[in-house]
Amino acid sequence: MTLKAFSKSCAVLAMAGLFGLASAPATAQTTAVPTSDNPFGLPQTINILGPENPNERSATAIVNGFVITATDVNQRVALVTSASNSEVSEEELNRLRVQVLRNLIDETLKIQAAEALEVQVSRAEVNQTYEQLAAQNFGQEPERMDEYLQSVGSSPSALKRQIEGEIAWENLLRRNIIPFVNVAAEEVNEVLRRQEESRGTEEFRLGEIYLSATRENRASVLQNAERIMEQLRAGGSFVAYARQFSEATTAVVGGDLGFVRLGQLPPALATAARSLQPGQLVGPIEIPGGFSILYLIDKRQVLMADPRDAVLSLKQISIAFEPGIEQAAAETRVNEFGTFIQNLRGCADAETARERIGATVVSNDQIRARSLPEQLQGIILNLQIGQTTPPFGSVEEGVRVLMLCGREEPEQTGGPTFASVEQQIEQDRINKRAQRYLRDLRNDAYIEYN
Repeated sequence: MTLKAFSKSCAVLAMAGLFGLASAPATAQTTAVPTSDNPFGLPQTINILGPENPNERSATAIVNGFVITATDVNQRVALVTSASNSEVSEEELNRLRVQVLRNLIDETLKIQAAEALEVQVSRAEVNQTYEQLAAQNFGQEPERMDEYLQSVGSSPSALKRQIEGEIAWENLLRRNIIPFVNVAAEEVNEVLRRQEESRGTEEFRLGEIYLSATRENRASVLQNAERIMEQLRAGGSFVAYARQFSEATTAVVGGDLGFVRLGQLPPALATAARSLQPGQLVGPIEIPGGFSILYLIDKRQVLMADPRDAVLSLKQISIAFEPGIEQAAAETRVNEFGTFIQNLRGCADAETARERIGATVVSNDQIRARSLPEQLQGIILNLQIGQTTPPFGSVEEGVRVLMLCGREEPEQTGGPTFASVEQQIEQDRINKRAQRYLRDLRNDAYIEYN
């Protein structure tokens, strides 16, 4: 198995360095004996015969004869950065290009492997998925997807190539891995038994970005994970980064692990997740085989009804302000509004707000608590019938309150089914085998960098 990782330019520089050794003094390189900590027997002091940073090169490669161009890399980088809410530095862009090149190489290997096994992806499948994404993001104007991608420096072909790689990988897993993964009924029943014993404890819906690491590349992988965390904290899209960087099979769904109990996670991840609140990040966390970044999407109690699933009957009472209204006049109107709200005796009184203070009243009898902004959920769920939230809003948007006029409590959940538990165990095993499969594809590949 051969992996060619040196470009022609590097080879030229290396030869020039070798010739230079004949006339220039060199630092001695002491031969080391291979050990478990130094399996290659590398000396403590070495002479670099080319660029010290092999990543500082033209971001192109030839993978088993298929050319990945700099344009391919830049357009894929644009897909990642378009989801960021902050400006990306040039240093970060360079790092992204290196990582994206690795992703494109893996993607190409997957597509080539699918073609070799005659499970390749049809153009119709790719176009169908692309059109579905366009409809999800642009509604009645899916044609705007093309315009958007071009406006951010990417292209429809770049996204379609990513889609092709994801479908090709799914095809390969269905052919070479999934049929050979088995889960015994006893295993599923044991998990269900433990679930019942855990009734009332918390379970967490987590997103994960997993980066594999070895003893040799641990430092560089850790540095990469730390930079991803910086971008996420600066407003980068977790889903976008998970799709591009995560090496787990959940990358295709933006890293979403679904709901899991802490006991199902490696101890280091369980400890980190326990302290998170929805919307928070933690990482990088070192685990056997690499590093993980976790994002808490949601949490709930095992086999218990979630209060946020309650169906509420609400009235919204709101006031608007004339354009250009002076601050003092606005404050006076807000105070009058607050006094009126405090004197309401219940939902029947809410309708009087139209005549008495010129407010707008809107009713909704079928709204789930979890569909409200997170800041309001806790407030609403602690209200009694006829009570209101504190006023919120601004002069520009208007000021409003929500009044609780009814609540249908959620039914207690029946818990996970046999099928859902079986599927989760299967997915964990598929994920581990898929990582080994991709590693083998890399080892068998013939890759040249230019």
